[in-house]
Amino acid sequence: MTQSDSIAYDVVVIGAGPVGENVADRTRAAGLSTAIVESELVGGECSYWACMPSKALLRPVIARAEARRLPGLSRSVREPLDAPAVLARRDEYTSHWKDDGQVQWVEGIGADLYRGRGRLAGPRTVEVAAPDGPRRVLTARHAVAVCTGSGAALPGLPGLAEVRPWTSREATSAESAPGRLIVVGGGVVAVEMATAWQALGSRVTVLVRGDGGLLARMEPFAGELVAEALTDAGVDIRTGTSVESVTREGGTVVAVTDTGDRLEADEILFATGRVPRTDDIGLETVGLEPGSWLPVDDSLRVEGHDWLYAVGDVNHRALLTHQGKYQARIAGAAIAARASGMPDLDSGPWGVHAATADHDAVPQVVFTDPEAASVGLTLAEAEQAGHRVRAVDVDLATVAGASLYGEGYKGRARMVVDLEDEIVRGVTFVGPGVGELIHSATVAVAGQIPVGRLWHAVPSYPTISEVWLRLLESYRDN
Repeated sequence: MTQSDSIAYDVVVIGAGPVGENVADRTRAAGLSTAIVESELVGGECSYWACMPSKALLRPVIARAEARRLPGLSRSVREPLDAPAVLARRDEYTSHWKDDGQVQWVEGIGADLYRGRGRLAGPRTVEVAAPDGPRRVLTARHAVAVCTGSGAALPGLPGLAEVRPWTSREATSAESAPGRLIVVGGGVVAVEMATAWQALGSRVTVLVRGDGGLLARMEPFAGELVAEALTDAGVDIRTGTSVESVTREGGTVVAVTDTGDRLEADEILFATGRVPRTDDIGLETVGLEPGSWLPVDDSLRVEGHDWLYAVGDVNHRALLTHQGKYQARIAGAAIAARASGMPDLDSGPWGVHAATADHDAVPQVVFTDPEAASVGLTLAEAEQAGHRVRAVDVDLATVAGASLYGEGYKGRARMVVDLEDEIVRGVTFVGPGVGELIHSATVAVAGQIPVGRLWHAVPSYPTISEVWLRLLESYRDN
């Protein structure tokens, strides 16, 4: 097929996960013809192997933990979780790994879906190799958006492929709980999957390579409180430990650590980071390095390419589904504006065409027991960035709403305040139920609301949100 035989669109999107879907939604809403290319399931990683299945696994775990803290209810939830029922509900939330509903959504917005592997074939050109059909060539009048996401990073251990290790995909889609599970890593995937599978009946050992403990990218107390709870639940956490070799002997995984320990398990999960899914999408045809992260400006346009956008995980700005969807809305607006001939984009900080939140207001919730939630900068990050800041800390158990939430409530909150601008640079909450608190903090950080004005945002009594009052009082009095 020659270039003249190609099918022309205003926009071509490679990848139909949540990010690609949102780019397509915004460009279609602007009246631009849009094609979207997907090699796997429409809906992507989040729908089938990450956000949705993992949270479906974790919700019963957290609900039971909260019920056990309430007199009058705790006796009713002493029995183990009904693992088959939990897994069945997980399957419902992944639509049993079928994407019919997502395909209907794409068709509903008026985008054209192409099944197959999409690869760049020069500027503004995408080749689609369908698994059981002809090769197609799509051209883009205005933009190509790469939304292929990221995959699990595996260490270069000899013979690892023969061990058949779990990655996040296997950990969220397993059909039953392994009797023994080794989790390698200390980040979000590691702690969430340790939480889920321990509660579903697995004996879990977590191996963390460095000495920084769990959740090293959050405030230190977040990982400490999560580690304490996991240990109390029966998880064996070993920090400062790396895996030197892994073999599978029959049905048993054998991992040998750098300390000489020999650990046996039924499965081993490597939750050791992510790599961009850009190794086979034709980057070399436009002068970019295959397998690399794609650097972009704040409108999500790839540096040096006025027609190419990289949205979501592939640009390595913030590897979170909600942040990728935010970027997609920004990118879609920028593509539409440029297509209409708008001479100047609103690309200054917090502008319509600038993903400023990627730098200053990224929220995240870790769905463990206790939950950990944060937005903006940690104290260390703020100081490293050159801000003159002060952190104020509050024991969440002193808040009336927290004590009502459950007996023996443990939690902590930190607010990082810029002393020059008198605005909040970052907030971290750790404790049961704090995931629903983080949006208020996100509004404060993204809105750059002065601390003096926050005094007038009155929290309802008795809710855990009264922690804001305690934080402001601590800042005023110290």
